[in-house]
Amino acid sequence: MSGIVLLALTYLMSGARVTSVAPEQPPTEQSSPAAEQQIRDLQRQLSDVHGQQDHQLLVGSLIALVVMAGVSLLLGRVLAGRVLRPLRLITTATRRISAENLHQRLAVAGPVDEVKELADTVDDLLERLEAAFVAQRRFVGNASHELRTPLATMRASLDVAVAKPEPAAQTVALAGRLRTELDRVDHLLDGFLVLARTQHGTLTDRIPVSLGELAREALTARAADMAAKTLTVDDGVRPNAWTRGSPALLSRMVENLVDNAIVHNQESGWIRILTEHDATESRFVVETGGHVLDQGQVDRLTQPFERLGADRTGPEGSSGLGLSIVAAIVAAHGGRLALTARQEGGLCVAAALPSAAGSDIGTVPS
Repeated sequence: MSGIVLLALTYLMSGARVTSVAPEQPPTEQSSPAAEQQIRDLQRQLSDVHGQQDHQLLVGSLIALVVMAGVSLLLGRVLAGRVLRPLRLITTATRRISAENLHQRLAVAGPVDEVKELADTVDDLLERLEAAFVAQRRFVGNASHELRTPLATMRASLDVAVAKPEPAAQTVALAGRLRTELDRVDHLLDGFLVLARTQHGTLTDRIPVSLGELAREALTARAADMAAKTLTVDDGVRPNAWTRGSPALLSRMVENLVDNAIVHNQESGWIRILTEHDATESRFVVETGGHVLDQGQVDRLTQPFERLGADRTGPEGSSGLGLSIVAAIVAAHGGRLALTARQEGGLCVAAALPSAAGSDIGTVPS
């Protein structure tokens, strides 16, 4: 725009005619017609020259405007790149920082300007986040010890009361009910601790793990529960679905999904369990039949204590944290969890995790 204004002013100013007083000529008796015709021809030629000059000036100005616009864009891009380079470095460094390396800082050096202030602000934010994560992990560790101690004390007190000679029938019945409730509280506490450790902890024991072997172990351990509900199992488990992660957490993920399929299933229902793999992902899939579910409600099942309908509310042994723990474990391993309401009725849960490298699998003892 500045170039356009400048060239417009130049063009307008070049069109101004400079006039001056012609020197006085000695009077003549009469100009000849030939001289007058020659003067008119010279004036016409001079006018044509002025027109050509104006046209050349206009064309040259347009060409200069186009050339300088291109050069200005190029130089502006180069200068903007140099100015924004520190911001790109800050963005790249910030993306590399996660819950596992919150101790890292940007530590941008240079003059105290807006970019330096932004980097220092991000460093202060990371420092506060690191302190919050450390406090969370310390709380989880302390809660694991402090909350289990009174539960163990209450169990011991019940055992002492029941172990007395000829305990009253009411005492035995009360002890049985209290043990059941203590088991539920212990199960709920265990779910809380696993969820907290998964969300705020770090995975230090990443090794190749077979999802097929974990699924086979979970099915074998729960054969009696499935037989009690006369559930039919469609076994599509294969041993070649490998991933890399924490064996304890991945085992908990598989067990929770299998337990969820058993507990929230109907009598004489069915369960389909599949393990699949390709070059990038290993998948563990659990499907169950049942009533037609709303997908909007299904999407909320990964939130703590979220359940579906009255038939899925508070079943025996359910803490309402099963799928929340599964979602946290999958996220901690860099995977994806998909919950889908089947059109025919029932639920499909698919956990997709990064595949383990073939060289890693070969090093795992059988």
